[in-house]
Amino acid sequence: MKISARNTIKGKIKNVVQGPVSAEVVLGIAPGIEIVAVISANSAKALKLKKGKKAYAIIKASSVMIGVD
Repeated sequence: MKISARNTIKGKIKNVVQGPVSAEVVLGIAPGIEIVAVISANSAKALKLKKGKKAYAIIKASSVMIGVD
């Protein structure tokens, strides 16, 4: 896989909740650490996402914000 995004994080799918329009994908990247993404239902089907499958979180953003209380 070759992509232009520099932030790719390998993990294993822990859960996929398929809805009529979108799907919520939970990717476990380390013990106790997860990344949750909401993608289109069509993309989830095309990628054949299922629990236990290896996948990547690909983060492409123009800015990252950090907040504190």
